[in-house]
Amino acid sequence: MQPVFEAYADLSIRRACAFVALATATLMVALSFDAVLACRAGAQAMSVLVIGLAMAAWRTPNRDLRHSEVYALLIDSGLPRGRLATAEMQAMLAEALRDRLLWHAERVSMVALGLWGLALLLWLLG
Repeated sequence: MQPVFEAYADLSIRRACAFVALATATLMVALSFDAVLACRAGAQAMSVLVIGLAMAAWRTPNRDLRHSEVYALLIDSGLPRGRLATAEMQAMLAEALRDRLLWHAERVSMVALGLWGLALLLWLLG
């Protein structure tokens, strides 16, 4: 059951991260007249996303996951609502969601560090 939880958690997290990436790319294109400023703005946006993912992971064990997108996706996939509402299933879902949130936060932090490094390099060259 854990791989199913992780797959739906990934779907939910990646959907949210894609919206943030779209907004960040739009912001960076709007600021493309100044490459250093565009990279700094993108790095700041990605840093905020990392903080948001880390905070969501921190909150996950104490949340009622019956009001989350992952829970709705699991219900839509055909898993019975009564089976998902048990305490052990909620604990398994919370653990899977927390692990995937931290995994995504680590990957996004690498993107943020890359953008910070690129902004610094462009600033030093310019």
